Amino acid sequence: MCPHRRSASLEPVKTSPRWRQAVVWLHVVSSVAWMSQALALVVLMSSGAPAWADRLDSVLLAPMANVSAFTGLLLAGATAWGYFRHWWVLTKFALTLIQLYAGIFLLSPALRESADTGTVAWPQIAGASLMASALAFQAWLSVAKPWKKTPWSPAAKPPAAPTWVFVAGIAAPVADVAAGLALGFPSPLAELVMLIVLLGFERRRRRRRAQRPTARTPRSAPAASSPTA
Repeated sequence: MCPHRRSASLEPVKTSPRWRQAVVWLHVVSSVAWMSQALALVVLMSSGAPAWADRLDSVLLAPMANVSAFTGLLLAGATAWGYFRHWWVLTKFALTLIQLYAGIFLLSPALRESADTGTVAWPQIAGASLMASALAFQAWLSVAKPWKKTPWSPAAKPPAAPTWVFVAGIAAPVADVAAGLALGFPSPLAELVMLIVLLGFERRRRRRRAQRPTARTPRSAPAASSPTA
């Protein structure tokens, strides 16, 4: 086999930087919107407007939460950051999943109940305040990037994902947002499937990266000349 062909086959598939930049900007804008809308929920509920809080949650906050959460998961799973290389990324990963599904299964039904009864309970205000605080903490993590790498961080830096992963990752939250608006409640099904795909993709590329040669094979030493008789 030709050595040039072999080395070329070991190179990672390059990703268009435009797709990465699009995901980064989409994540930043949706994250700021998610945090500001969580603060708006606290203000509306504290001022005795549960119907407006429920409408904000169902129309704006839920779609922005889906897009923000999944673009963050996409950036971690499809770039060299990885889910399990750095403690700050792993912390954001856990907090994102907790907030996303706690909002879907706990906070959103509670807001809907408050809108039906016209009363606001303090646990709902506390939950929205906790969500806004956690989002602010995650924004600080993204900027400061504190702490060290995890003990199980791979020695080799994994390559970025190919372009199709970013395209599918953008399509997943958009599909879920459309389905949620059509059904009247959040539906993160496509994102959940894509998250499983991303986790499997990262595991596969880490294994391939570990199998790649990290150093050139040293040249064999010249054979010692046999002593003359």
